[in-house]
Order: sequence, then structure tokens, then C-alpha cells
Amino acid sequence: MDLNGKAALITGGARIGQTIAVALARHGADVAMTYRSSKTSAEETVKKTEALGVRGLAVRADLTREADLVGAVRKVSSSFGRLDILVNLASIYESTPLTSLDAKVWEKNMAANLESAYLLSLQCAPWMKRKGQGRIIHFSDWVAASGRPRYKAYLPYYVSKAGVIGLTQALALELAPEILVNAIAPGPILPPPGLSAKESRAVKRATPLGRWGGPEEIAKAVLFLIETDFVTGECIRVDGGRHLY
Repeated sequence: MDLNGKAALITGGARIGQTIAVALARHGADVAMTYRSSKTSAEETVKKTEALGVRGLAVRADLTREADLVGAVRKVSSSFGRLDILVNLASIYESTPLTSLDAKVWEKNMAANLESAYLLSLQCAPWMKRKGQGRIIHFSDWVAASGRPRYKAYLPYYVSKAGVIGLTQALALELAPEILVNAIAPGPILPPPGLSAKESRAVKRATPLGRWGGPEEIAKAVLFLIETDFVTGECIRVDGGRHLY
């Protein structure tokens, strides 16, 4: 798919999402971003994309609420007159010990990480079908893509992200041949807030490529999955080889 003149919707992901948005804008795509609380970051992204000569749009939405989700897609598609690309980046990542798990925690993870991706895909697909082509890119996690849990206290997160891979495969089959559906499983891309220097060094030691990847590596993978015309149903790990350890 040639990005020039296309319209993309990116959900959440303030730091990484902004990098992806700018990369798509550089290739000529109009870009909309949803945000729940990071209004300043979203508006900054809009300014950066518009400075590249394309249209930008920030839409506030809580993607765990179906009404917000439907409204966001409606606003983006009506503003741009089309919707060709969906990048499902929004998710939550919270540690919850098994002894503290309850239905509320489980449902929160499933709604934010899996159900929203499913519902957004169903809302965006008809717009893509109208143009005869489209791209949907979900985000899983390198741990889920490795096929086994590695850290305790992340049970609902792991299950939801493993579900994203299954969703990707099933949607790829259902929406072919017009719409290509793939997933990205990031590894050590950006140090999380509050990570100590010692913990950061430990992550680097456990990563064969020996460093944090940076959001640009995710943007490169997104561009590849948009531009390719013969890859669908795949989950690509962008983790510097972290899964090998």
C-alpha cells in the first residue's frame, strides 16, 4: 500500500504513537490519534504531523467504552472522508499478584488490550473495504509471542496479549483479501518510568543486541506491514532478540 493520500488511526501510545504518527505523515498519510488522558501529547503529535503538510486529528476516547470507540471511528472517518489504516497501540500494563486478582482486574485487561482491538477492527473494516484495501496492525508483547509466560503477577495482561495474536490470525482470514491484518510484539523499546540504572543494565544484558530499541524501530515495523502486499496473519517480534534468552 502506498501511504500517500491515505488516512490512519492510531490508538494511544503517547511516546511510541507519536513516532509512528510522524513516520506515517512523512509518507503522506493523514493521521488521527486517540487519547484518554494525554491530551497535551496528542495535540503535540497533531502539530508535528500538520507541519509535514498532512491533516492531523486528536480524539479523546476511553476505548474500554464501546460508545467512545464507535464515536472515535465515526469522527475520524468523517473528518478524513476515508480510513485506510488502523494501528491498535493502546493498552494497559499493570502488575497484579495472583492473590489480588478479581473479575474487575481481569475485565479491565481484556477490555483495554483485547476487546478494544476487536471492536475497532470491526468498526474500521467497512471503511477499508470501500476502498478495496486496508491495513490493521495490532500490538501484542514479546512475552506472549514467545509462547510462554516469563513473569509472575501479569496473568491477565499475558492472556490478553496472547489473545491479540489469536485475534490477528482470525481477522486476517476473515478480512482477506482486501485487508491485511498483522501484529507487532515489542520487547525492550523504551525504559519504563522509574526503571533504575541497574535494572536497565540487566535488560540490556538479557537482550542479544545489547540495547533498548527506541520507538523508531517500531515505526519501521509498522511501515513495513503497511507497505507489504503479501504478509498477513503474522506477529513480528521487535525485541532485539530478547525472546532468545
